[in-house]
Amino acid sequence: MKIQESAENYLEAILILKNRIGNVRSIDIVNFLEFSKPSISVAMKNLRSEDYISIDENNYITLTEKGQVIAEKMYERHTMLTDWLTHLGVNEKTAAEDACRIEHVLSDESFNVLKRHIQDTMSKPETKVE
Repeated sequence: MKIQESAENYLEAILILKNRIGNVRSIDIVNFLEFSKPSISVAMKNLRSEDYISIDENNYITLTEKGQVIAEKMYERHTMLTDWLTHLGVNEKTAAEDACRIEHVLSDESFNVLKRHIQDTMSKPETKVE
């Protein structure tokens, strides 16, 4: 079953926050995504019922193995696409916004080919044309 784009965004946000601040609570996601508390509450309930996250007795949110896989996939796509678009000359804000949209619709096959191309291209020294 394909996970919805919004759920992918929530899982990615949890991963980013976990890396930044350690323990993550719903209010951290509210502040990070700038969504309402009720929206985040409903989303966390749905993610929990689908076994993408767990919530402990202190209300700390942890990604399950299943949620971690999706979060890391989205984060890799987002950072790679953002860096590549920025490298091509797109301003950072626009690159991040565009990467966020692209990361959800790109097939695994296309992303893997693009990833290899980006890694090959960006690792080569730039040549000057005279």
